[in-house]
Amino acid sequence: MDTPEQPQIYLITPPTISLSAFPDQLSRVLDGAEVACIRLALAGNDEDAISRAADACREVAHTRDVALVISNHVLLAQRLGLDGVHLDDAARSVRAARKELGADAIVGSFCGASSHDGMTAGEAGVDYVAFGPVGASTLGDGTTAEKDLFQWWSEMIEVPVVAEGGLTPELIRDLTPCTDFFGIGDEIWSQEDPLAALTTLTDAM
Repeated sequence: MDTPEQPQIYLITPPTISLSAFPDQLSRVLDGAEVACIRLALAGNDEDAISRAADACREVAHTRDVALVISNHVLLAQRLGLDGVHLDDAARSVRAARKELGADAIVGSFCGASSHDGMTAGEAGVDYVAFGPVGASTLGDGTTAEKDLFQWWSEMIEVPVVAEGGLTPELIRDLTPCTDFFGIGDEIWSQEDPLAALTTLTDAM
C-alpha cells in the first residue's frame, strides 16, 4: 500500500490586509513553510484596494515560485497577472472563467458540503474543488463538510480537493489521509505568530 503524499498547504489571506504589515507577514510564513498556493480573499469590491493588495502579494508569492489566485474577480486575475481564480458560487461560473482565463490558469471552486456541486464543477473543468467548513466557521452557509465526503471524493474523483474552514490540529490529523490541500487562513492570521500557528497545524499531519 503506497502511503499517499501529505496534503499541501493552500494559504488564504485575511479579508482585509494592511499593506504596511501583511506582505512581510506573508514573506515570513512562505520562508518558513512549504506552501503550494495563496488565495487573495479580500472583502468588498474596491478594485483599487484589491489591485494594490494583489500587487504586493504577487511580488511576495512569485519571488518564491508560489501561485497566487484571487477570489471571484476573473477579470482582475487577468489584468493583474495572477495565476487564476477561486470561485465561491459552486459550479456556476467555472466554464465562463475557464473560457476567459484560458487552459493554463488555475480555476478552483468552493462547493460547501455538496458532492453534487463538486462533481458538476469537476465536469466543467476546475483544477480543484474546495469543501468546507470542516470545523466551526462561518464559511459558506455553515453546513459542515464531513470526513466521509472527503473520503468518498478521494476514492472516487480525480479532481484535487481542498479542506478549509475552522481547521484544528485534530481535524487536520483526521483529514490528512483524504484531502490534497488544507486551506488555511484565519486559523493563523488571527494569531500573534502566524508561522508558529501554521507549524502547529502542519505538525498534526
